Amino acid sequence: MNTLIASALAALLLAGTAPARAHDDAAIAHLKPPHGGQLRAAGEVHLELVVATTGAGPATPVTVYVSDHAGTDVATAGASATVTLLSGATKTTITLRPAGDNRLAGSGDYRADPGMKAVVSVTLPGKAPATARFTPLARPAPK
Repeated sequence: MNTLIASALAALLLAGTAPARAHDDAAIAHLKPPHGGQLRAAGEVHLELVVATTGAGPATPVTVYVSDHAGTDVATAGASATVTLLSGATKTTITLRPAGDNRLAGSGDYRADPGMKAVVSVTLPGKAPATARFTPLARPAPK
């Protein structure tokens, strides 16, 4: 009987810790981003960053899609967001605005570069800010 209780208690303790490990960037790396971007965990949500893969100019688009840990779209109405893009020595900050459903969109003057890095900050109504770092055009390492 004691063994059964100890086993049940151990199972409950392990189950209680699983969600904390289940939603970091390493755990979601195997997921296919639904919009072809790069997916990152950011607090209570997942953020998918989609940037232009070629070109440059003042109207180059950026889109961030927001979902929960189950992959369900999270409405972005009333949200505020920015993306800071670092490409070589150039730093560009773009304001993103709600663009329907779970999208935040904006455009700015940046150059698509494989070494580009990005920091996205999203504040949903009534929630703490969520921030994630991206390397949106980096190629995955060969397996």
